[in-house]
Amino acid sequence: MADPSRSGSEAEGEDTASQPTVEVPTEPLDRKVAVRRSDSPSLLRLFGSRSFFRLWLAQVVSSLGDWIGFVAVTAVAARIGGSSPEGAISLVLSARLIPGFFFAPAAGVLVDRWDRKRVMVACDVGRGLVLASIPFVDTVAGLFLASLLLEILTLLWSPAKEASVPNLVRTEFLANANSLSLVAAYGTFPIGSAIFAALAGVAAWLSNYDALGSLRVDQASVAIWFDVATFFLSACMISTLVLPRHRRRERGGGHVDLRQSLRDMTEGYRFIQQSPVVRAVILGLGTGLVGGGMLVPLGPVISKDVLGGGTAGFGLLLTALGVGVAGGIVLLTIFQSRLPHERVFVFSVLAAGVCQLAGASMSTLAPTLVFVTILGLCAGSVYILGFTILQTNVDDKLRGRIFATLYTLVRFCLLLAFAVSPILSSLLGKLSNALVGGSISVGDATLELPGVRLTLWLGGAIIMGAGVLASRSMRPRSAP
Repeated sequence: MADPSRSGSEAEGEDTASQPTVEVPTEPLDRKVAVRRSDSPSLLRLFGSRSFFRLWLAQVVSSLGDWIGFVAVTAVAARIGGSSPEGAISLVLSARLIPGFFFAPAAGVLVDRWDRKRVMVACDVGRGLVLASIPFVDTVAGLFLASLLLEILTLLWSPAKEASVPNLVRTEFLANANSLSLVAAYGTFPIGSAIFAALAGVAAWLSNYDALGSLRVDQASVAIWFDVATFFLSACMISTLVLPRHRRRERGGGHVDLRQSLRDMTEGYRFIQQSPVVRAVILGLGTGLVGGGMLVPLGPVISKDVLGGGTAGFGLLLTALGVGVAGGIVLLTIFQSRLPHERVFVFSVLAAGVCQLAGASMSTLAPTLVFVTILGLCAGSVYILGFTILQTNVDDKLRGRIFATLYTLVRFCLLLAFAVSPILSSLLGKLSNALVGGSISVGDATLELPGVRLTLWLGGAIIMGAGVLASRSMRPRSAP
């Protein structure tokens, strides 16, 4: 996207004569996206623009490093945890959740006020510097503080990135862009895990050099140094982008007015309340995650106690979920231009609830895998279409706050699901045993009612309720 004060070709950093551009207006928001005629049709079809391709590569690099760093920091926590490595790991990982509840709303205000490219570059550099200090940390408290700072910087980087995407690609390419972002964010996890394992050999080789002794060379520290390099590389790639500077952000001049910040925060919440489409997406994504998130802590239990699949069965369930998400990404990439995004979003939420209900009702692994695969397909579609609808329907000056609110709600709902579902499963199991003896019979058929099945049924019902809420919120928009 070109800066409003510059031509489209200048925004791409190219000579005007040699690289002509076509500025394409998009609806429903008043924005323009610079598309170079020199861009290849295949690149435009997949990524939407060369600028987004650059941003996507930066996200791939930083996400890859992030997963490697996540595994490495967990290993460091276990090492310095002493007699209680589990407690150290739990405390350090909790530092990745805490800032989301207290800092995310303020982060959205800052992202909407500051230059977003500078925010992303500064956050990447900051994350690299914080990570560089971790090999020298010897206490759990120090590692907790480092993780806290990493999460705060991530809370600034993510809304800045999501808010910038609509300025780099045209509306019809937004679903593709969000599909690719999902691949970059989560598809790099197995690659990162493999690289972390391979770095053990690199660490063993480097440990032979006495000059490197002060760097505390081991597998975790080498992985962290690798992660530092990925963040610095991402910062360099993002620094080559040209993103628009909103006049409001320019007038701020870096000065933070607390009263104005509170007014900005209130403005964002008021917009969510008044916009039925935005409210529907946030309710659908957030509330749906309460139900869907129950699958993570309860998956091993239902695999072992209900489906008879044990640990291997839980692995198959995760694989089926991943295959479904990948299938959803591929299908949306191919057909998204022909689909009504809002209707498909609502349908996908409802279908995800139905699949969770059906999957939890099965007593063998094979049919459960089918329903979990379809659940993953719907979940991938909900994520991609939800982000696309928000990017399309939220003005640039508000986008940072909206996405910060969304990320806060996502964290809260997932944490709620992770914490409550095991307790709820135990309570419902006791209630089932007390009321119906743990099972019901209809004719010759008997259906076991363990707590884990009842909890997943409740989760499916919550997802369907989220779909109904989303449908009701979007109804005024589709009305004639």
